[in-house]
Formats: sequence, structure tokens, C-alpha cells
Amino acid sequence: MAAPARRLCHIAFHAPAGLPLARDLQRLFGFQPMAVREADGWRQLALRSGDAVFLVNEGAGPAEPLYGLDPHHAVPSATNLCFDVADAGAAARALAALGCSVPVPPVSVRDEQGTATYAVISSPAGNLSLTLLDRTGFCGPFLPGFRPVPSAPGPGWVSHVDHLTLACTPSSSPKLMRWFHDCLGFHHLPLSPGEDPELGLEVAAESGPGGLRLTALRAPTGSAVPTLVLAESLLGVTSRQDQVEQFLARNGGPGLQHVGLYTPNIMKATEGVVGAGGQLLTPPEAYYQQPGKEKQILAAGLEPSLLARQGVLLDGDRGKFLLQVFTKSLFAEDTFFLELIQRQGATGFGQGNIRALWQSVQEQAARVQEA
Repeated sequence: MAAPARRLCHIAFHAPAGLPLARDLQRLFGFQPMAVREADGWRQLALRSGDAVFLVNEGAGPAEPLYGLDPHHAVPSATNLCFDVADAGAAARALAALGCSVPVPPVSVRDEQGTATYAVISSPAGNLSLTLLDRTGFCGPFLPGFRPVPSAPGPGWVSHVDHLTLACTPSSSPKLMRWFHDCLGFHHLPLSPGEDPELGLEVAAESGPGGLRLTALRAPTGSAVPTLVLAESLLGVTSRQDQVEQFLARNGGPGLQHVGLYTPNIMKATEGVVGAGGQLLTPPEAYYQQPGKEKQILAAGLEPSLLARQGVLLDGDRGKFLLQVFTKSLFAEDTFFLELIQRQGATGFGQGNIRALWQSVQEQAARVQEA
């Protein structure tokens, strides 16, 4: 591995000026502003909930935004993952030696609270770039060049980033898996017993054509980097409502489809999000009527009618459960969305929940087309 990632520092978005993304992250999902930079045509606002940090880059300046790259992308999207590394300069040189493009060579930024060095590399995942950051010489709340923003404590709905899901073109997952392994030290994480890394986990739709191939990757042992999930449509799927193909078309190619945000209390979090005006995907009506589903929910110590009312999915057995809920897209282009996830001992992603998400997105797309 050329540049082992030690920690996810932040996830950066690129949005045109005036888009309410930063406001929505704060008002609907409980993120609080922590630092801001306004210079060179850019407004960069960092927001935090627990250890999860989003950086919203608004505008389009003559130079690149600090700690990132102007993707010159046609639609707003999540465009950058920033990873902490031991030595940003050495990491960039090692990746360049592997053939990686380094559009922003190592540069140091200094203010009164210290220095940080970073470089930006292009990834093979569409418009997604990766920032390699060494901030060991900095003691401020965020990064050099930003000024702190006073804010009240948030509601605490989100504690950290659980996973990152990339929407990929068909059959590209093995190549992406090797790239993340060779460059950043990620390893295959089986989602089912005996899983072939080249094939991943195939999850077919309950009825009709459709389905997903998922390949999960874990960061080097001892790091604080979320699981990376590669999602692609099964070969031969041609439905216009396929969720991954829909993302690829509307995003203009591969990219970060959604971020799974861990919540210590998913019922409290979903109640808060909906109460603030957030919109969640509605699971298929049949999901909660599946044989054994009520018993499964009760075994987790939860009330089936409450889960159904709030649209929370539950999967698992033997005392280990996974609870998930998905938002509608944060952008009008219907691309990127968020997931709230709570784990009660479960480590995977739940095939039943994956199918339910698949069908929820398909039904939502059908409703949009009919409107």
C-alpha cells in the first residue's frame, strides 16, 4: 500500500452558491457549523455532528478551494474524501509513482494555530477526488485558513460515519477494489460466508429484473476509516428505474452515492429529522408484513408499529440487529442521499434491508416519473 489511510477527516461537497445544502445539514440532520473560510470566490463551511464532518464548498473561484479540488461538475455532489495520512508529501509521491494523477501537489497551509500539509489525487471513481492530509502540526478546531464559528451543541443524532457507498459502472468493482487496496491499504470485507472478492455479494430484487452487486472494503487494521462499499447494477439489468444506473446518469458518472451516518438512537434521530422537515424514503408496504418480521422486531426490543410509522428497516437474528433508514436525495437532481444506521451487535448490511432499499428507491423513482 502506498498511502495507508489512518482516519477520515471530512467529506466535501461542491454546490453552487445559494443551494441550501449547509442549511439543510444543520436544520434537518443536526450538524453544527464549526469553521468557515470565505476567499477567492469560495465559501467553505465545515459542519460537525460527533466525529462526522462535512465540508460544503460553495461557489467557483479562480483557484482551487483549500484542501480540495474544483470538480467543474455539472451537478452538485459529494466530490472529495479527506484522509489523514502520516506524511502527505511522501504519500503523494508514492501514489504518483503508481501512476495516480496528483492535480494538487503537496502544499502547506499555515496560520496562527499551526500548519497542515495536503495533496489531492484523482480517483478512478468518477468525479471523486481524495485529499491526503497531515495535520499533526496544527492545534485548531478544523484546519489552517478557517476561522472558528461559534455554535450551540447539536442534538447528537449522529456520532460518526459508518460507511461510504460508491455507485460504480457494471463490472468495475474488482478494478476499484484493487486500486483502493494498492493505494490506500483497503482490504476485502466479506458480506457473506465464502464470498468471492471478485464477485462480491449479489442481492436480487424480490420480483422482476434488478439487483445489486456489493463489494465491501475495510481500511487497514487500527485505522479510524469507515467501511467503503462498492455498488453496481447486476449485468443484464436494463430497467430505467435501476437505482445505480439512475445515479450514474444523473451524476454524470460514478461517484459517492450515499453516506451511512451512525446514530446511537435511530428512533430518536428519525423522529427529530422528520420533525425538522426532513424527508425519508418509505419502505415497501409488504416489508413489515413479511413472515417473522414482527417477531424479529420484538426480539430486538422494539415496537413493530413504531418502526413502520417511521420507516425504519430492521434485519438480523441471534441477538444481533441492524436498523437503517434512508433519506430522499439532498439535491434536486435526485443523486446523493444519507442513511442513518444503528447497530446492535450486527456488522454487515442485511440482505433484507438492501432489497427493501432497492424497492423503495424504485417506487420513489416511479412516483417522480408519474408526477
